[in-house]
Amino acid sequence: MPTLVLRFPGGRYHATPGGHHVNEGLVEWPPSPWRLVRALVATGYATHRWIAVPPEGRRLIEALSSVLPEYRLPPAALGHSRHYMPTGAVEKFRARTTLVLDTFADVADGALWVRWPVSLDAGAQALFGTLVAQLGYLGRSESWVIGRELPDDSPLPDMGRAFPHVQGTGPLRGFEQVSVTAPAEPAAYASWREAEVRRAFEDVSSSGSKKRTKKQQRDADAVVEKYPVDLIDCLERDTAWWRGRQWSHAPGARVVLYWREARALEVAPPATARPASAGRFDAMLLALSTPSGSKSALPRTTRTLPQADLLHKALVSKLGFQGEPCPELSGRDQNGAPLKGHAHAHVLPLDLDADGHLDHVLIHAPMGLGSAAQRAIRALRKTYMKGGVGELQVAVAAVCSLADLRAVGGELGGAIDGLLGPIGGAKAWVSATPFVPPRHLKGRGRSCLAGQVEEEIESRGLPRASVELLPWTAETLPLRHFVRRRQRGPQPLVDVGFPLRLEFERPVAGPICLGYGSHFGMGRFSLA
Repeated sequence: MPTLVLRFPGGRYHATPGGHHVNEGLVEWPPSPWRLVRALVATGYATHRWIAVPPEGRRLIEALSSVLPEYRLPPAALGHSRHYMPTGAVEKFRARTTLVLDTFADVADGALWVRWPVSLDAGAQALFGTLVAQLGYLGRSESWVIGRELPDDSPLPDMGRAFPHVQGTGPLRGFEQVSVTAPAEPAAYASWREAEVRRAFEDVSSSGSKKRTKKQQRDADAVVEKYPVDLIDCLERDTAWWRGRQWSHAPGARVVLYWREARALEVAPPATARPASAGRFDAMLLALSTPSGSKSALPRTTRTLPQADLLHKALVSKLGFQGEPCPELSGRDQNGAPLKGHAHAHVLPLDLDADGHLDHVLIHAPMGLGSAAQRAIRALRKTYMKGGVGELQVAVAAVCSLADLRAVGGELGGAIDGLLGPIGGAKAWVSATPFVPPRHLKGRGRSCLAGQVEEEIESRGLPRASVELLPWTAETLPLRHFVRRRQRGPQPLVDVGFPLRLEFERPVAGPICLGYGSHFGMGRFSLA
């Protein structure tokens, strides 16, 4: 059974259901069998330089069109952007525009699985795998995809099911019914075309005359030309072709019903802030994304301090509507006096996938995050960055203890281990972001570089450590480019950052942040 998996590098799937206008704000989810089969045909012409569909391609397309596939859908949310497209007309010396809604399914990093319950011969199976691997997009051109073929016996995931409706069955609990477009069965289309052409010929035939006139022959040829010769011919025709021949839908296409899980496409507006989790937690992990879904548009790691500062200001603004004191986020007690020590929140922007861009933010408070702090963090939907895309989307990825974060595996697990260290702690730590001295530097005494680092270590209740200033090498040189000044608020007395290595007397666990801006990600150390 041919099976494929599609991933969307842009995080979005753009496609309008057949028979609907783009401004209706609908998304074809799951992608229709008609669209999938046409995409394979188009890929053959684009990458294999087909002049016509080869025999193995015909066998493949006819086999996939003879059955309805089963899907496994990734979680998706409905979104849209608005564009004012020029119409080409000019009115009062200004170009006229028309509003177009670009509706899409936000699938993030999810994968779409499709399986056709049919057997293929060796030639068709090999072509299927080649075409799937060469798919560039599905739907509109901005729906980039990366496809791969899976073995026939690969188990499908249990979540996100979507499958054809069976005649005579009633509604399924927890599922909703949607209509999609599928190719007609090749034999069924051939029979339908023969009957339609015969009926059309009868309308243009002469009464009692055995020989057609030239006009009748032209009319007959025009009738035949409106009906593609077979299903492959139907799939090759574009929308302009069949609309120009007054078809209301593509010939060779049929509308079928599918059942999909009720929450497969979330269309409700964002819910109000959920109640805070029971109890206090010392960590909440936030995920950052851009409206376009492009990871390369996220802020660079060098902007750790300003991004943390902006996020913290947004969180504090959420507290103004709650009327409940929140010292862990505000850093002040009930009387407005600054808290002593470092038990309140640290806002630590992180690059967990090691691509040079900030993709997560860890909010860590040794004193714990209470209900007011949790509500404020959950209520935050967006923050901003200077330049770039401007708006950043924020979503809660985890509410837990620091120990629970160590259970994160996969691609992010290594970065979490570097941030927190092993369960038993570690002695050696090196700078992940530059250490900025909190006071003026002097040549010796408590205000020298080592003296200020040792005081910072002592103020956090950590064991004594030796301090080594690292040389500027290829590994440490990027730390020189970090932004070290805040847009507002206290500025560093010495606008300089240092790469350090700390060797503690006994193992300690992270996160370790020291010096100026340590509550906003500066002076952060990672496992050596």
